[in-house]
Amino acid sequence: MSFFRFLPLDDAARLTLEEGRDHHPYPQVRERCAALLKIADGMSPHAVARHGLLKPRDPDTVYAWLNRYQQEGLAGILAHRHGGRPRGLLAGGRLRQRRSRRVGRLPLPPTG
Repeated sequence: MSFFRFLPLDDAARLTLEEGRDHHPYPQVRERCAALLKIADGMSPHAVARHGLLKPRDPDTVYAWLNRYQQEGLAGILAHRHGGRPRGLLAGGRLRQRRSRRVGRLPLPPTG
């Protein structure tokens, strides 16, 4: 049995999501805010995932955004850790050795 998920927003929450959608520096946060606003305006999360964003998303992803927002508020969509391997690790779990940009170059002359 399925039921329709909705997101009631007061004026302050709506304004916060609109600000995030329009002005946040990270595109993934802008996308999540836009999706939540569409759900609050009456679209189903499934319809938002398939047709309401710039790129189609898995509906489970949009439902996860909705769950996190309902549980944690805006912090739930801002501070979510993304998948993937952490920077600096190789596939076998070994640390990547950083190469210096100065390898093979002459040392800088002393200043002063």
